[in-house]
Amino acid sequence: MPNDAPQWSRGAENPYLDGVYAPVTREVSADDLPVIGELPRDLNGIYLRNGPNPVFPPRGNYHWFDGDGMLHALHFEDGRASYRNRWIDTTAIRKEREAGKNLWPGYMDPPDASVSGGAGSDGWLKDTANTDIVAFGDRALALWYQCGTPYSVDPKTLSTHGMERFGGALQRQVSAHAKADPATGELMFFDYATRAPYLAYHVADADGQLRHSTPIELPGPRLPHDMAITENYSVLMDLPLFWNPELLARGIHKVEFFAQLPSRFGILGRRADGSEIRWFEAEPAYIYHVVNAWEEGDEIVMDACVTLDPCPAGDRAEGRLSRMLAFLRLEARLHRYRFNLKTGATREERIEDSKNAEFPSIDGRRLGRPSRYAYMAAIPEAPTLLFDGIVKFDTQTGSTETHAFGPGRYGSESPFAPRDGSGSEEDGYLVSFVTDRNTDRSEVLVIDAQAVTAPPVARIQLPQRVPAGFHACWIPA
Repeated sequence: MPNDAPQWSRGAENPYLDGVYAPVTREVSADDLPVIGELPRDLNGIYLRNGPNPVFPPRGNYHWFDGDGMLHALHFEDGRASYRNRWIDTTAIRKEREAGKNLWPGYMDPPDASVSGGAGSDGWLKDTANTDIVAFGDRALALWYQCGTPYSVDPKTLSTHGMERFGGALQRQVSAHAKADPATGELMFFDYATRAPYLAYHVADADGQLRHSTPIELPGPRLPHDMAITENYSVLMDLPLFWNPELLARGIHKVEFFAQLPSRFGILGRRADGSEIRWFEAEPAYIYHVVNAWEEGDEIVMDACVTLDPCPAGDRAEGRLSRMLAFLRLEARLHRYRFNLKTGATREERIEDSKNAEFPSIDGRRLGRPSRYAYMAAIPEAPTLLFDGIVKFDTQTGSTETHAFGPGRYGSESPFAPRDGSGSEEDGYLVSFVTDRNTDRSEVLVIDAQAVTAPPVARIQLPQRVPAGFHACWIPA
């Protein structure tokens, strides 16, 4: 297991190709995994996590966002656990396997007009489907951070069904973070572009058909990453971190933070025309991930992770990778917004001001409805982005509890998995892939969500290392 990385990545200058980030080379299936402790029999479902795992060496500079999407899954059933991992079988990965090399430039490379089939708002990158994984109906959708075409995946076998075009009606792209309403089964998403319309909003029915699409007017190209939903509304964002307009007109994609501009949050009825959107202003900020949102009287309440330094300068001593390293050193705080639909006013407050934590998850049954607890990845001060524990936030009181993974041990986004028959948003478990940098071995921790600071109730031993990655979800049996 310590030698499961490809030869070309071992000892790489780029830290996001080595150590806990190094790609693995095998697709594995393993049943009846050994367990330290006792695996609860009331934990039944699938834990899915997405992340970058490049097949071939990069053409030029490698950004962590460039790697080919790979899913890792742990299937829990009746006190037993099985593991499998699979690359997402994208159009791009098939072309590169045929060519035997990496074809596309990376996020830190200049565009290459000779390569066809580029994707994203930039228009020339490889759609790797490596960012998020969202349960939708009987399938899971693998999504990409720059907006791309979703890939439909069987959540149990991890077989890729192909591109999801919602009955052939999808004319644009899909954002990294789509929202599936647990009550109606609808899927809400947006996409952004460098040409007008700069933003569009969409709704697909539970049957997988695209039922609503509408453009949203913006002053120019923007870079929203996430959105929120409530029972009746969707919340879209116009935040002051985006491409420099003058440089963009010359084909140069340089992201800057325009601190003189407010953050704007657009609230729109779930299937309303884009012309009906109502904009609410707040302090300049950037938000990568929303915790949850809901309706409360005349207000929309939204909890989110607000980034403290949206556009870090980087340390020149770190050389050509300095800007990437700086942007990936997330520092965020849990923040609450209140948008009053009657008065048009915005109120905002910091829920907790001491914990650097991101990649939030909640009880998925409460998405768009009032929720109290958020389970987030604890971020240590380090040269690269790592998760060294799980922080449980009580958003009513502001109190926190932390489960630390231990020295040299780093985890993943950790979704809440309700016990069978559970009705409470803390009556269940937290699950996380954890890799030990000291041994190059991985396991899955199962933690009682009502006793976060206690040792795990079970540690499931994995047959191969799981590289650090991005987003995850829990799909109940």
